[in-house]
Amino acid sequence: MKQRSQVLTIIIALVIGIPTAAAPSFTDNGDGTISDTANHLVWQKCLRGQTSDATCSGSATTANWDTALGYCNSLSLAGRSWRLPNVNELKSIVDYTTSNPSIDATKFPSTVAHNYWSATTSVGDTTKAWIVAFATGYVESYSKASSCYVRCVSSGP
Repeated sequence: MKQRSQVLTIIIALVIGIPTAAAPSFTDNGDGTISDTANHLVWQKCLRGQTSDATCSGSATTANWDTALGYCNSLSLAGRSWRLPNVNELKSIVDYTTSNPSIDATKFPSTVAHNYWSATTSVGDTTKAWIVAFATGYVESYSKASSCYVRCVSSGP
C-alpha cells in the first residue's frame, strides 16, 4: 500500500508540476554535517537545539527570522562558515515522495515535520520571509516575527 501511495504521489507531482526528489546525493560526513553532492552544499545534520550526534537527540527549538539568521551566522560546526539557506536551497532537500517529514530521515534524523526558515525575504512584503513546510514540502511566506525551525547551510564541498 505504501509503494502505491508513493507512486501516486510522484504521478500527481509530475502532473501538477511539483518537483520530485532526485536520486539521493547526501553523504553523512560524521562531523555533524551532511554533504549534498548534487548541489555542492553542506548541511547542518541536526536542528537548532538538538545535540549534534548520530540521532540528533534533544529537542529542536524554533526562532524568529532575525534570531535564525544570527544563529546560522554564528554557528561553530566542523570548521565551516554557516548561513541560513535561501528558499531554493532549502527546497532542494525536500523529499516529495514522503511526508511528515518530507526529507531523508536516515541522513537528517529527528527532523520535525514543521516550518523552516529560509533567508529569502518576500518581495511584496519585507516583513515576511519564505518558509518550507517539512510536513509536505509546501512553500509560503511567513511573518518574520513567527517562530520556525532552523537548519543551516554552508557552501561546499
